Amino acid sequence: MAGPLPLGDPAPADGRLPSDLSIDPAVPFSAYLHVPFCRVRCGYCDFNTYTSGELRGAKQEDYASTLITEIDLARRVLADAGALRPMDTVFFGGGTPTLLSAGDLARMLDAATDAFGLVDGAEVSVEANPDTVTPEVVRTLADAGVTRLSIGMQSAVPHVLAALDRTHRPENVTTAVAAAKDAGLAVSVDLIYGAPGESLADWEASIDAALALDSDHISAYALIIEDGTKLARQIRRGEVPSPDDDLQADMYELADARLAAAGFDWYEISNWSRSVEQRSRHNLAYWRGSDWWGFGPGAHSHVAGLRWWNVKHPAAYAQRLAADESPAAGTERPDAESATLERVLLLSRIREGIAVADLQADKRTRVAGLIADGLVDPVAAVRGRVQLTLRGRLLADAVVRELTD
Repeated sequence: MAGPLPLGDPAPADGRLPSDLSIDPAVPFSAYLHVPFCRVRCGYCDFNTYTSGELRGAKQEDYASTLITEIDLARRVLADAGALRPMDTVFFGGGTPTLLSAGDLARMLDAATDAFGLVDGAEVSVEANPDTVTPEVVRTLADAGVTRLSIGMQSAVPHVLAALDRTHRPENVTTAVAAAKDAGLAVSVDLIYGAPGESLADWEASIDAALALDSDHISAYALIIEDGTKLARQIRRGEVPSPDDDLQADMYELADARLAAAGFDWYEISNWSRSVEQRSRHNLAYWRGSDWWGFGPGAHSHVAGLRWWNVKHPAAYAQRLAADESPAAGTERPDAESATLERVLLLSRIREGIAVADLQADKRTRVAGLIADGLVDPVAAVRGRVQLTLRGRLLADAVVRELTD
């Protein structure tokens, strides 16, 4: 289970938005639908997820109906605020959304579409464990309006999967991608690098295997050790080594070079696609600060600068909704300084970067030093944008500190 929820102000029981909230109808609106179930808890994961043995007071088979109740509440809240907009993107994340039946996922999508509508050409993504993907599942999802499947490959090397506590069969990644493509879905595969015992050769094998799938999009994330996870405890006890920062940097550079050679272009530090059209529009909505409603236990939402988050446990979430109450646990409105920091942090991660004019006046002069250090593209800077070089992507946190501290 994930760590504690952030502190914040109390959330109103009816979920209403503040009357002084200034909502721009031109800002895109997205929906995130959280499915908090997993067959096995991976040792590195600190997401708000539950295995069957951890699930007390809630039933997985009731989950779709419960989440649809929150969708109904969201429609009322947004209608009262004059903020109803069709969804640009929808994302089913988790957990493992495909542990629910494809019919339940379709029912949830239908409810969200009935409540808000979808823009023409909307992106609708579902995360999937390779072992849960069959031709029947993806056909049902495609018929329901899903356009994109994000498959958790993580590695092609058995001992690396074991180190991550991933239990899927590597060969099922190939069959899952094929089934999705046969159903007309765009396909993304997710990789993780830097697991205990993973060598550069292991990582190269995983990149090659991912490229052989002929997917449209590849994500590659450095393993991060989160407090409270099994992996963090193993490292603390000296049972496995901590990730090696230098090795992870070498792995990132290798991935970027191999993906570029195969026709993929980076558009966010950890994401590459074959074309602009195949970028994850849902994730770009987060990085660009658009509005979204997060449905499900522990899910976070953002509308016009207001943030709120739901209670974590599925049982508490269901109880709130059964009582016709909002499941929100707390809210916050970041102050100007926090909002500026977040804007720089998020926009600097994407290829388009952040406009120099959007930086605080006393920070703009620091761009020249970042160029001299090889962290920011000089040509882009002349055009008024702060865009990271490859070295800058490796040291993105340092760039953000320089532009905000």
